[in-house]
Amino acid sequence: MQSDLARPNSPHSVPLAAVADATGGSVSAAGAHVQVTGVSSDSRRVRPGDLYVAIPGAQRHGAEFLPAVVRAGAVAVLSDAAGAALAAEHELPAIVVENPRAVMSIAAATVFGTDITAPPLFAVTGTNGKTTTSYLLHALFLSLGLKAGLSGTVERIVGDARLETRLSGRLTTPESDYLHGLVARMTEDGVQAAAIEVSSHGLDGARVDGLPFESAIFTNLSQDHLDVYGTLENYFASKLTLFTPRHAKRGVIAIEDEWGRRAAREAQIPVVTVARDTAEGADIADWLLHIDTEGLERTDFTLRGPNGEELTSSIGLPGAFTALDLSLAVVAVIGAGLASLDEIREALAATDGLHPVVPGRLDLVSGDSELRVYVDYGHTAASFRAVLHALRPFTPGRLFMIFGADGDRDKGKRPEMARAASEESDVVIVTDYNPRTEDPDGIRRTLVETIRAEFPERELYEIADSATGIGHAVAMAEVGDLIFIGGHGHRADVEVDGRIVPYSAREAAVAALREHGWLAEQAPSTLGSPDAMDSTRERRAS
Repeated sequence: MQSDLARPNSPHSVPLAAVADATGGSVSAAGAHVQVTGVSSDSRRVRPGDLYVAIPGAQRHGAEFLPAVVRAGAVAVLSDAAGAALAAEHELPAIVVENPRAVMSIAAATVFGTDITAPPLFAVTGTNGKTTTSYLLHALFLSLGLKAGLSGTVERIVGDARLETRLSGRLTTPESDYLHGLVARMTEDGVQAAAIEVSSHGLDGARVDGLPFESAIFTNLSQDHLDVYGTLENYFASKLTLFTPRHAKRGVIAIEDEWGRRAAREAQIPVVTVARDTAEGADIADWLLHIDTEGLERTDFTLRGPNGEELTSSIGLPGAFTALDLSLAVVAVIGAGLASLDEIREALAATDGLHPVVPGRLDLVSGDSELRVYVDYGHTAASFRAVLHALRPFTPGRLFMIFGADGDRDKGKRPEMARAASEESDVVIVTDYNPRTEDPDGIRRTLVETIRAEFPERELYEIADSATGIGHAVAMAEVGDLIFIGGHGHRADVEVDGRIVPYSAREAAVAALREHGWLAEQAPSTLGSPDAMDSTRERRAS
């Protein structure tokens, strides 16, 4: 792992006055001859030669960290008048602007050179499927022989170098100074195309401002983040800002629901639409996806274009929705002129379809065991429904669903999550998920009461500890059953009472599988590694 990919190895110098001109700020006389080589709004990431962006916050002003910033080698400050006054006390020249956050992306683009050159960038937004679609884009770039980059919920990738987000900041879409530095590093390292996950919070916070997206992808929209937005209409409006000339040249939109169809109608850039041929309103889609065959190992499909062109291929993941995500990626790559349909067909044929590794998304953690256990990061009702619907036909036995709900987040979506978890499953286990500062008993109570009231026939267990709940499911399971653990995905920690606590549902599942004889024992160092899993043990007699 690299310690910091969000920096070019060989930065170039830019006059502080040029940054002031670009941001519309005024610079003190002391900054007349100052040169800057980087931009950082995080005092912990400041390097010698940096312009430090001191942003006023709700609790503290970023200028309060100036002593540490000076020690780290910052040569100038971008801030408001209050921050500039504090900078003067440390003899640091300052660019004074009214709102430093609003112009930080301009400063970063000017210093890192992303306003001049960058690889083709593909933005992906939506409630569900952002991470999967981003990884499918990345895998598609690689299949075409391109050096690829990625920035998303799980990790940042520049060519062969990777950095987990737990080491570089947990935001799905990092701050603009980080992103522009990352894109500059991609340019320096010869990356030829990159996928960037873009959240609504990232759009609202101006985190992707100034990035020249060749294409923007809209996967879907369903209830989430209403604790922030209040209504789905407001949430949608935030997403829609990506589909304007300010952010992207063109768009690719899935129109399988009314939100997608609205996005296609209201986008301010040219868009191409995609839908499964079974979806409502599919007759107006530019590209139609037909699912040929589905299985747990792969999904075969045919994608038909507006002029009769076809791509018949497969994706090595279960679920028709994964083929839709890949179709969005394919259409975006074609629309941006990165590759033709013939070139994509040839690339996918060479590997018998696309076989991506998407961390924590429909992650089969049970290896070759006769008991299949999947862990997924999706934590909305829509994602639960999509996955359970995909798994149900291939589960001859009982389908187990293990889930919980976020604390300190949209409480209104919890009953719908409980419904989605119960509609096609046989056994539901409600556990704690990520309670943060909220009372976990109250969160579980809402979920359990909904299931008992609306699905009284459902076999239901309330087990607070997630690992214990997973162990209970594995202990109950028989050959032919399937266990789906929703929410945790790739995460290796949870927040409980304001504290970050190490926890991996993936590792808990593997440990339970071993304890109950479904997997052979292995050394602790290989715990949870799918490549290291042995074949299934003989099932215990009991």
